[in-house]
Amino acid sequence: MDCVTGHVPGGKKNFNAYLIMVVRFRKSVRCLPCHKQNKALDTALLFWNNIISTCAVPKFIISDRDPKFTEEFWTNLYDILDTKFAFSRRFCAYGMEYKDH
Repeated sequence: MDCVTGHVPGGKKNFNAYLIMVVRFRKSVRCLPCHKQNKALDTALLFWNNIISTCAVPKFIISDRDPKFTEEFWTNLYDILDTKFAFSRRFCAYGMEYKDH
């Protein structure tokens, strides 16, 4: 997943970038028009509407984005999927059943 700018036709919505996604399972490339100012939520929505809804949730996503963007992307994507994080304590075999007293 990467964002490419330059030589992008603006269209009605004045797009100035493409979000490039390679779907290895289908051996295809998706070039989605977007704005280079897109936030993690915008990217998560593009990902949901164009990849997950047509191909399923991928096992791997390769990206060179910074950790903050990556964290926000996954948080927004899980919000869209209505999936909640439930962290357990490290080295705890009980997971969510464990409670501190």
